[in-house]
Amino acid sequence: MVAAPVRPEAEASLRRLLATLNCSPGVVDAANEVLPFARFERLHVARLVILEDSTLADLAAYNSSFLNPPLWFAFLGDCDGDGAAMLAEFAAQCADGLRRIFSHCQDFDANCDLLGWMVARSRAPAACYVNWVGRSVQQIREEAVLHAALRGWLAQQGAALAGDSARGIRDRLVAHQRTHGPPLTPPAPTPAGWFARQLANLIAVPLLLVLLLPLVIVGLPFFLVALRAHETADPVIAPRPDATEVATLAALEDHQVSNPFSAFGGVKPGRFRGWTLRFVFWLLDFSVRHLYTRGRLARVGTIHFARWVFLDSRRRLFFGSNYDGSLDSYMDDFINKVAYGLNLVFSNGVGYPRTSWLLLGGAKHEQPFKNYLRRHQVPTQVWYKAYPGLTAADLATNTMIREGLQSASMRENDARAWLALI
Repeated sequence: MVAAPVRPEAEASLRRLLATLNCSPGVVDAANEVLPFARFERLHVARLVILEDSTLADLAAYNSSFLNPPLWFAFLGDCDGDGAAMLAEFAAQCADGLRRIFSHCQDFDANCDLLGWMVARSRAPAACYVNWVGRSVQQIREEAVLHAALRGWLAQQGAALAGDSARGIRDRLVAHQRTHGPPLTPPAPTPAGWFARQLANLIAVPLLLVLLLPLVIVGLPFFLVALRAHETADPVIAPRPDATEVATLAALEDHQVSNPFSAFGGVKPGRFRGWTLRFVFWLLDFSVRHLYTRGRLARVGTIHFARWVFLDSRRRLFFGSNYDGSLDSYMDDFINKVAYGLNLVFSNGVGYPRTSWLLLGGAKHEQPFKNYLRRHQVPTQVWYKAYPGLTAADLATNTMIREGLQSASMRENDARAWLALI
């Protein structure tokens, strides 16, 4: 994620330029001349978004203010392999387009080292979620082609397969794939450095928690007292969002099976909320690294990627996700399945519906919570997804089909269940 403040006088020009990257509002032109996203075969999703905080006045309820806040512009994406290498590819192949875009930002010099400028303004996430760690764009596309080919072959051979056992049909599919099926590229080896970093994190975080346990035991009663004091005193600011703004957001949504969600807003003033949020992200980062790596964030399986990023010296927070279905179904999914997770993070945001003990309430107040999200949502000016017709459930199904095809053998019941996926 590259983020930089926009020059106030250049905002309108930047919005016009970003609009040229789309075929129509909410529908990207993947081969546009400025940033031809389709050219980058390791890129899953990407977005260009202007982060305008329309809720700054809410700070007055906390006897606080934010004078002359910057208007942020962000370019972010999720890719296979090293993110810095992906950024270097963009700089090498789309230098002119990137310079046109970033020329609207403060302290951008037309003669600067473009890659160096972007690297200096890269923002590491406080936490970052990946639906299925290790599944590449190439794998996704090949598995989709494989699924379609197997389904087509079964349709053609329907009469000839009548009466065969499930295992027999599978064996014939395996033989057909070997001789006439689409190619399947073996997965690339995972870099040793990645494994080393993951292992270090897996050991270090629990170890540090154990070492801190005596302090936690002593400090927990004081934390809980302070927490309840804040929860009962913090104002709730969740009025119905402006109808015109909602219509603007809705016009950019539901043009395919997936959508982007971009939100931006203030963290509640004071050290207590700031440090609470940093600790929550520390735990969340550990969870998404090691626990939620195979298709689900807790019980929610519709998210492809998500990230949380601090801006403005941790005074404000950006949240971006890529999800399947409508926004209403997305919000309902979280409310019904992991409201406690929403509360852990977003209850530290200005105006959030009232929680109890950090976990309860909050998102369970359905309409105030939905109002809160819509008020903090910002339009995503440009959004690209490398496989627009596929949901996260489709990706999981296609992977299971490939794994079943490549397994050494199957029992009859397993073969029948596998054929049902096709």
